[in-house]
Amino acid sequence: MAECFPSDLPGEPTSLWLASTLETDHDDREDDRTETTAHDEPLTSNRSVDVAVIGGGIAGLSTAVELRDRGQSVAVLERDRVATGTTGKSTAKLTSQHGVIYDHLRREFGRRQATQYARLQENAIDEVERRIDDLEIDCGFERHPSYLYSNEPDEIQRETDAAQAVGLSATYVTSVPPFERAQAAVRFDEQAWFHPRQYLLGIAAELRRDDGAAVYEHTRVTDVDPGSPCRVHTREATVTAERVVLATGFPILDRAGYFARMHPKRSYVLGIRLDGDPPEGMYYRSGDNYRSVRTHHDSDGTLLLVGGENHKTGQGGSTADRYRRLERWARERFPVASIDYRWSTQDYQTVDKVPFVGRVGPGGENVFIATGFRGWGMTNGVAAGRLLADLITGASPPERDLFSPLRFTPKASLSKTLTENADAASQFATDWARTLLTPGVESLEPGEGRVVRHGGTPIACARDADGVLHTTSAICTHLSCLVQWNDAERSWDCPCHGSRFGLNGAVLEGPATDDLPMRRPESDLNPDRD
Repeated sequence: MAECFPSDLPGEPTSLWLASTLETDHDDREDDRTETTAHDEPLTSNRSVDVAVIGGGIAGLSTAVELRDRGQSVAVLERDRVATGTTGKSTAKLTSQHGVIYDHLRREFGRRQATQYARLQENAIDEVERRIDDLEIDCGFERHPSYLYSNEPDEIQRETDAAQAVGLSATYVTSVPPFERAQAAVRFDEQAWFHPRQYLLGIAAELRRDDGAAVYEHTRVTDVDPGSPCRVHTREATVTAERVVLATGFPILDRAGYFARMHPKRSYVLGIRLDGDPPEGMYYRSGDNYRSVRTHHDSDGTLLLVGGENHKTGQGGSTADRYRRLERWARERFPVASIDYRWSTQDYQTVDKVPFVGRVGPGGENVFIATGFRGWGMTNGVAAGRLLADLITGASPPERDLFSPLRFTPKASLSKTLTENADAASQFATDWARTLLTPGVESLEPGEGRVVRHGGTPIACARDADGVLHTTSAICTHLSCLVQWNDAERSWDCPCHGSRFGLNGAVLEGPATDDLPMRRPESDLNPDRD
C-alpha cells in the first residue's frame, strides 16, 4: 500500500530504534516492519507454563527474565514484535529523574515511600547495566548526567531538596541547558541511556535459550480467564498458567476501575542530525508542554533526540501540527542539518503519578499488572519486573504497598480522578453529538479522515494517499467511545482509553483486542445521510 503520512513532515516516520533493527518493508499498519529471524514465530499450539506474560516490551520481558531466574517456566505473548510498542518508541532514558516527582511523593505519600521509589529506579539502572555485561549485549549503554530544568527556581529547589532527602545524587545548578534560557536545574549524576530494542532482543534471545521459557511474537491475546489455573486465549491456541502478567499499557482485564484511574497520553520525537556538536547529557523541561533532549551515537554519527508536545490521546487537535511545532522549537535552538526520523509514542498516567504494579483486583488474584509509567517506563518497567517476580514467587517486597494497583490515595489522586473522569464523560458525549454536524465523505482529501453518520451509525471514513476511501465502524471495540482521526500517524485513536486502530480498522494499540468492523464501501455511503 502507498505511504500515506503527511508529505510535508520531515524525516522517516519511524523510531530510530526500529529503523536500526528492522528491515524496511511496510504494509498498511503503522510502523509494521518485518524482521526475518528464526524466532519470528507465533504461538500455534496449546501449552502450559507457570507464568504467562502478555506484552513483549521492557516491563514484560523484564518480568519474564526475573521469573526465569527464580526457576519459573514462562511464556511471553507479544501482539507484534518484541519492543516495537511503547518501548521501541521511547527516548530510552534510564534515569531516576522523572520530572518533578520527589517533592510530590514526599508531600503526598511520605519520605519513606519517596525513598522506596528512588531506590527502585536507581536499582533498575544498575540492573540493566549488569545484564548488559553478563549477556554481552551491544546496545549503546552510556552513563551521563540528567538535568531537570525550569524557570521556576523555587520548584527546582524543592525538587532538589526532596531528591537529596531520599538519597539521590542531586545538585541544584544554574546556567543549564546550553541551548535554552532557564533559571535553574537539578542535576542527577550517573544516569544512563541505551538502545532499548537491542537490549530487549538480547533479553529475548536469553529467554529462548532456556527450555523453560518461550517468546511468541505476532500472537494477539483475545481474552484472559482469571481462574485457577488461568487461561490465556489467542486466535490460534491457549496458554494455561498458574499466574498471568498483563504488561500491555492499559490492562485488557479491568477488575479495579483502571479506566477511571489513569489516562493515555501521546508525545512526539524527532531524530535530528546537527551541523555541530550536540549538548552533553540528558535534559528535561518540566511543565505541561515538556521538552526532552538527549543524544544517540550510531554508525552515521550522532543524532539529537528532541521530544515533547504531549497531549491526551484522541484529543488536542492536529497531531501533524505537533511535529511542526517541535521542529520549529528545535530549529530555533540547534544547528539542524537534517531531520532523519520522527515518531510518536503512548503511555498511561495514573491519577497519583505512581505506577500500578501488582494484583489486578477482585476476582483476579492470579493476574498481575504493570502499567501507568507516566512516560518513564525504562526504569519503571525494569523495576516492575523485579517487583512482580518477587510477588509471584511469594516474597513481600517493601515497595508492594506503594505500587499496589488497589491502593487508596485520596489526598494524591481525588482531584485528578474527578477532573479526568469529567473530561472522559464530556469527550464521550461531545464526540457522539459532533457526528450529527460533520460534513460527508465527498469533501475528504487524500490523507484525511473524519467520523460521519450513515443511517444513524457512526462511520470512520478516511482516504489513503491514493484517494481510496476506507470505512470502518467508528465505535471503539473497548468501551464504545468514538474514535478520532490522527492526521500524522493516519490512525483512528480512542480519546477515552487510548486504543488505536489502523486505516482498515486493525488494532494498533490496546486495550481493545478486536479490530474495528469494516463498514459500507464508498458507493453505499450517501452524502445526504440521515
